[in-house]
Amino acid sequence: MDGSSDTALKESSPDGWMHREAATPPQQDPTAAAQEDGNAAAVAPRGAPGELEEHSSCPSRVWGAQPGLLFQGEKQSCHPISLSWALGYNSSLPVHSMEDGMLLYACAHTAVIHDVRGSRQYHLQGHANAISCLCVSEDRRWVATADQGPDPLIIVWDAFSGIPVRTIFDSHAGSGVCAIAISRDAKCLVTISAGTVQRVCMWRWTYPDESPVCDVELSPEFGCQDFVIFNPQNSYEFVSNSKTQVIFYLWVSRTANSSPPGTQRAPKLFLSCCRGCWGISWWSQLLGEEQGGEMRFCGLWEITNVLVWVHALLSPQGDAGLQYSTPPLTKQTFGSAVGHLTQSAFHFNATQALTGTSAGKVVVWDVERKWGPAEGRLRGVKATKLVPLQEESLTVLVVLESCIVTGDVRGQVKFYNGQLQLLACFDHSGTSPIRSISFSKAPPDPPGSSSTIIQPFTARNFILSTSDATVLRVATDGADFEKVMEEAKQAVMAIACHPQQAWLAMGSHCGLLKVWDYQQPQLLTSRIFPSAGIQCLSYDPAGSFLAAGFTDGSVLVLDAISLLSCCEVLRFSHGPITHIRFSHDSKYLATADEKQAVTVYKRVLQNERRCWEHLAGLHSHYKPIRSILFGIQLDGSEPRLLSLGEDRQLIEYDLSSSSKDQLVVLHRHRVEQDAVPLCLAWYPQFSTESFILTANSCYKMKLYNATTKMCRKTLLGPTYGSPLEKMQILPESAAQPQKHYLAYITKDKVGLQILPVDGNPHKSSAFICHPDGASDLAVSYDGRYIFTAGGSDRSVLKWEVNLNALEAAASLGGEDLVPFYRLLEGGQDGEFFRELEDYFYYVQLCNQGIDTLETRQVSAYIPLEEIPFVMRAMGFYPSEEEIEEMMNEVKFSEYVDSGEQVTKINLGDFIKLYINHRPAFGLSMKTIRQAFQVLGYDNGNGDKVIDRGDLLMLLQCRGEHMMEGELALYLSALLGRRPTGGRSDLDVRDPSDAAASMEEEIPEEITAERFTAGILGLSIAEPEKRAVK
Repeated sequence: MDGSSDTALKESSPDGWMHREAATPPQQDPTAAAQEDGNAAAVAPRGAPGELEEHSSCPSRVWGAQPGLLFQGEKQSCHPISLSWALGYNSSLPVHSMEDGMLLYACAHTAVIHDVRGSRQYHLQGHANAISCLCVSEDRRWVATADQGPDPLIIVWDAFSGIPVRTIFDSHAGSGVCAIAISRDAKCLVTISAGTVQRVCMWRWTYPDESPVCDVELSPEFGCQDFVIFNPQNSYEFVSNSKTQVIFYLWVSRTANSSPPGTQRAPKLFLSCCRGCWGISWWSQLLGEEQGGEMRFCGLWEITNVLVWVHALLSPQGDAGLQYSTPPLTKQTFGSAVGHLTQSAFHFNATQALTGTSAGKVVVWDVERKWGPAEGRLRGVKATKLVPLQEESLTVLVVLESCIVTGDVRGQVKFYNGQLQLLACFDHSGTSPIRSISFSKAPPDPPGSSSTIIQPFTARNFILSTSDATVLRVATDGADFEKVMEEAKQAVMAIACHPQQAWLAMGSHCGLLKVWDYQQPQLLTSRIFPSAGIQCLSYDPAGSFLAAGFTDGSVLVLDAISLLSCCEVLRFSHGPITHIRFSHDSKYLATADEKQAVTVYKRVLQNERRCWEHLAGLHSHYKPIRSILFGIQLDGSEPRLLSLGEDRQLIEYDLSSSSKDQLVVLHRHRVEQDAVPLCLAWYPQFSTESFILTANSCYKMKLYNATTKMCRKTLLGPTYGSPLEKMQILPESAAQPQKHYLAYITKDKVGLQILPVDGNPHKSSAFICHPDGASDLAVSYDGRYIFTAGGSDRSVLKWEVNLNALEAAASLGGEDLVPFYRLLEGGQDGEFFRELEDYFYYVQLCNQGIDTLETRQVSAYIPLEEIPFVMRAMGFYPSEEEIEEMMNEVKFSEYVDSGEQVTKINLGDFIKLYINHRPAFGLSMKTIRQAFQVLGYDNGNGDKVIDRGDLLMLLQCRGEHMMEGELALYLSALLGRRPTGGRSDLDVRDPSDAAASMEEEIPEEITAERFTAGILGLSIAEPEKRAVK
């Protein structure tokens, strides 16, 4: 080809995308530029992924990435919270060997590349749901991860740089992915959905297509296909299996007179087309013109047309099909039991495939490569042999270049030759059933060698992962088994940070208790309790003891260093322990259990050793206890104990008056009217008044006077998908002693909140931590780290705190009233704000007299008693209790400082009051329907309705009930029978004619939609459309 070496030609692919390829020597393989961020689908390399070449004057980090680059340089984060370390992994997914001593595994929604020897981790973060499957290319360059849940993603990562190069959205909407595999040339992905009717999709991820090149739906009769793997010798062929059915697939072109891949000539053409490597030898075979190792073309036009023709003929875009074959395999096939199918793989002889079974046998399939007619089925696959290898169940089946490897339930790894004759066996006592086997990266082929030649047996080092969450490294030269990781095999429910050391205690339902040095990081000590699972943990304030609550209701106090028991097991609870706390002086230890009981233990001396004995217990709540909390008496140093339950009761106990088997209650206070309180904490001392902070199910945070329990403030809390479940005040920082912060977890997120709380949403930030649910929260003694436990995902995540980033985000959100204006519909310039101003002026007119002729005194304030009417005018309808709380909040806002009560409120403070007290997400029709579900009944049409008489009776007898006159007055106004007046307060009228009005206007049966739209006059009610069957 003549012209300079940087000459480029545009290649038109069948998908319409124009690919710009640089002219390269025959040995090189051009690729497409990969985008560095994962926000959009990036065009990943089209050439051999392991052979990257820079094609731009602005080099990408993917182009220049090399092995070892991942951990070079310090990782900088501009987020308030960033993931620093991950403990544990999903033991139901495989663990891959990236390099010798470097692992890849899934932990919750993050893929972790773990350098075991260097004690370093790199986290591939991009999924919002827990990762359900992952795979890695043969050269360990590309990692593909997928998840299940809402808005599932498939992400392809560059393992050298840690950059996501391709994100596939809506791949299997509504279900997600249960199995994934990547071809040997790393150009194709296959995914299988997790739905009942499974969908198998094949993707050319190196192209920017948003849809798979081909897909097929499988019948549920085939079972759940949860394993898939490519044929390493043909990237268009793959196999999947469930427990009962093996399915073989082939991606072929339906173009007339074109040969499918796998025939004599087509594989070479297809491979060349997919690789995008237009080498000299390939062109010579295609055009038949090669002279002296150089090609001669008539011109660029011919080259371009040839490229277009080749793509149109060979590209599967548009006319590709996925054929599959479901060969029968039953007990009758071979006359003996087959067992459940576990994993499948293609034989290295290219004519057979293998499937392992739970009966210790291997099914041998003959693959004859026949293509059926257009009905979409692959023919010529038949089960020809059932080879019994052993009695134990086979759990893993892997095919290498020259041998076949199996793993079983006894933890044995066996190597076989192509005829399934045993070559070697690796066995380690005490190893649990094997979940995955991953071999170290294959050495490159020597120059001039052929990939079709079967190499002699040489075992590479490999990584084993087992069902009990243990990872072992096996060196085949000496058959050495090195334990790399041993994690919890059941839910991790409890974590606790040492109050003076960089130690983290974590306990799981399998009874495993571990103490980590989270600075190193390294395991310090561990202990297994086989009789029960650990549900909660707590260090005493001095850090000498660690108390553990168990699922069988027992409590153990352990030495913080050795984890040896300091006293006898305390068995005084009749249900699993949910909370455990020490008092500030370690004099008392309190627990709460699932039977809604609070139990208190008191410290005593026995044989000059400190231990705790049972003092008293009490079933003080009738719904689950959400939190227990020790504090210090305001007028002394004696401890005080509080408990908060879903029964909306905040209970304080009188420890000084309590005696053996008698726990005295000092005070009970109902803290909520409608919402459910979820967590409790002592609020930092910002003034002379002491507060207790609570968070409820309606995304509100409330401050209660620590002595009187009066609600002093209601504030809008973080609104990140679910309300706060647990919260903890960060210890004071030496660098910022006057500032305080709150750490919290919601159902699936971890966050930080700047204190004092004022309802400003920019003062809070949250990140997904455990998509399947966070179970516990802990904060390091210096406030630098937050730890979250994931419960069922069996992981603990360490998050580094960046308070400067949090403060910067709050500053960018605006100061004073700016953040609150943005929470109003339309902002400060919107119609809603102008309407609010009008109401303010109207209230002033009413208070001065509508008909007065005196000079008007325009003010920025309105009287305190007018607050409820303006709130209702703005569309917020508080209950009488909520009105009282609002009035008290304003009235006593300055009482501690000045000793005087506030009697008026200005517009700015009113906006804050409105934002903080109104429902976090406005009026919801869902809430009204839920009430009708509880109070109503099904009528003849299948609708939930409430009888008119029952509704009137409920309004007069339940909740904040109304008198008959009040009810008549309100209904008359709502139904348009009360003339509007010029006063904001209610007038009094005779309700004697109200009954007739109600019967005329209110139907006998009331639906939620009729009640909302017809009676209340709210526009949120839109009748649900009923499906016509």
